[in-house]
Order: sequence, then structure tokens, then C-alpha cells
Amino acid sequence: MTTNYVDLDVRPILRSGGEPFADIMRTVAKLGPNEGLRLFATFKPAPLFKVLGSQGFTHEAREIGGGDWEV
Repeated sequence: MTTNYVDLDVRPILRSGGEPFADIMRTVAKLGPNEGLRLFATFKPAPLFKVLGSQGFTHEAREIGGGDWEV
């Protein structure tokens, strides 16, 4: 089974001092079967792992340079 990913880059929101949690949750709520979220952030969003984990999601995270993360 292939997973198709929806990309969400919240780095501009974070860099401007905003909070992207609502955007992330809206995107997750719109995911269909066989879809996952590919999130780009300015830090490793460990608290988000627990929130989404409680909804049945798993995660992989890797630093992509300059302190940015792909999850």
C-alpha cells in the first residue's frame, strides 16, 4: 500500500512568531485513506508526535539542515 503525502510547510509561520498548530490539525483532518502529512518545521516538533500518535499516526523525523526538520 502506497502512502501519498500532503506537504505542509509551517516554517514561515514559525519564523514570523505564529503558532501553526491549528493549520496542522486542519490539514490532518482533511487527510484521506492512504494519505499522510509531510511537515516542514524549524524544530523537531516532539509534542506534536504525542498528539497525532493518540490519533493513530506514526512518525519519522529527520533534520534537513539549518535546524529545519522534515517530519
